[in-house]
Amino acid sequence: MSVTTVRLQAEVEEHLEAIASRLHRSKGWVINQALSEYIEKQQLEQERWKQTLEAMESAAQGKVVDASEVHSWLNSWGTEKEQDAPRSGK
Repeated sequence: MSVTTVRLQAEVEEHLEAIASRLHRSKGWVINQALSEYIEKQQLEQERWKQTLEAMESAAQGKVVDASEVHSWLNSWGTEKEQDAPRSGK
């Protein structure tokens, strides 16, 4: 495990100490947890952005599905005649 030094604003330090005390954990443990969650969130957002760009490119290429097909598919959810997801014509 490595060591990193961080300068914290006084208010952040106070909240950090309160959380660590309430959880009966060290400040280092709380910081590790918070950073792990932040990194995971950033990775998910990066993946969503990548998917958004891919979807925009796909739409620009005309790979789209008519709204009425999507509505029909959504309306079939939970029924005995549930439809497969519609696919683009290209």
